[in-house]
Amino acid sequence: MPPIARFYIRNCLIGFAWAGGFVALLLWFDVARLWSLIAASDVGILAVGLLVMFNGIVFAGVQCGVAVMLMAERDEPPQGGRGAAQLSEAPVTIR
Repeated sequence: MPPIARFYIRNCLIGFAWAGGFVALLLWFDVARLWSLIAASDVGILAVGLLVMFNGIVFAGVQCGVAVMLMAERDEPPQGGRGAAQLSEAPVTIR
């Protein structure tokens, strides 16, 4: 498997794991009485599945974006060369 595919799949799985934890915490703390609503409903499993899926899509996208941004190399100042131009206060004649 190409490294880029492994990179993408690994980070998507990490994002979905974060989403699963997030939904579990939402239900555990009964935020906005979500657990009460799901427990009382006959389609509660579907609601939890959709909550995990849609949050997973968002969290996976964020995880992939963060992973790509963290791959950036650190900028080091240039070594040697002429360097940047220096400003001087030499008089200029205008014709």
